[in-house]
Amino acid sequence: MTNLIVLAIYLLIGVVIKRAGKFPDNTAQVLNLYVIYAALPGVIFTKIPDLHFSSDLIIPIITPWLLLAMSAVMVLLLSRWFNWSREVTGALLICVPLGNTSFFGFPMIEAFYGSDAIVYGLLYDQFGSFFGLAIYSTIIIALYRPLAAGESAERPRIVDIIKKIVLFPPFIALIIALLIKDMAYPEVFSVLTESLAVTLVPVIMVAVGFQLKFRLPKGSKTPLTVGLLLKLLVMPAVTLLVLASTTGIESTLVQVTIFEAAMPPMITAGAVAIMAGLAPILSAATVGYGILLAFITLPLLHQLLQWLA
Repeated sequence: MTNLIVLAIYLLIGVVIKRAGKFPDNTAQVLNLYVIYAALPGVIFTKIPDLHFSSDLIIPIITPWLLLAMSAVMVLLLSRWFNWSREVTGALLICVPLGNTSFFGFPMIEAFYGSDAIVYGLLYDQFGSFFGLAIYSTIIIALYRPLAAGESAERPRIVDIIKKIVLFPPFIALIIALLIKDMAYPEVFSVLTESLAVTLVPVIMVAVGFQLKFRLPKGSKTPLTVGLLLKLLVMPAVTLLVLASTTGIESTLVQVTIFEAAMPPMITAGAVAIMAGLAPILSAATVGYGILLAFITLPLLHQLLQWLA
């Protein structure tokens, strides 16, 4: 509970400095870049050496892809049922399947499972959520974004997608860390990475608080409610049922996988949907309200997992 309160205070700091008007509008983007280029690689190089390879590691890698497929199908079916517009459907197709498994997930994992468990979240995020953002969201935007007058739809280029993946700093750090996993780091490098790693949680949560938006257009309550129910309740429930019946949920790896499945919509995915013109206010509200509700749903899920285990 103490760790959760500290996270909430970090989030509140971000909200307060946004309202104060003393920080530039791009503060969150600058903080996000720091996390991507410095803090997250620091965590990767700190935690990967302690990772012990086993067949169980496939669980956090394959789970986000199965959930992505399932949730996308559910959004399409519900879109037909409720007769949502293409913009609303496209927004939910991006915001529901893609969870905030790094910028919100890592602080929550550390709060409930300790910093050593972040490595399982890294696998879920980098091989699941990040690839999903780079590949899946690009395809959805190409199919659903509204076109300006006279504009022709552009198909996503495979080369651009591959470049986006290969040049992403945390992914580069992950590959390097895996390749040198059994090597001893020089002392100065160990001290550097550990000092960068401890900045991850406060900087991330302040950036998240700075970006929170809650405006909701008329007529958007139903897609917002349905989208958050799918993301915060249905997806973790399905993951829990499947893993409980196949592998059991006693291990930290499995519990972190279920925990990551319960994360609110990804901030970056919401930003991508907004930039593509896919129901921008709904996309922002889905991210904002999802994060606030996750402060309630995640502790409850953690208690449930501890009881079932």
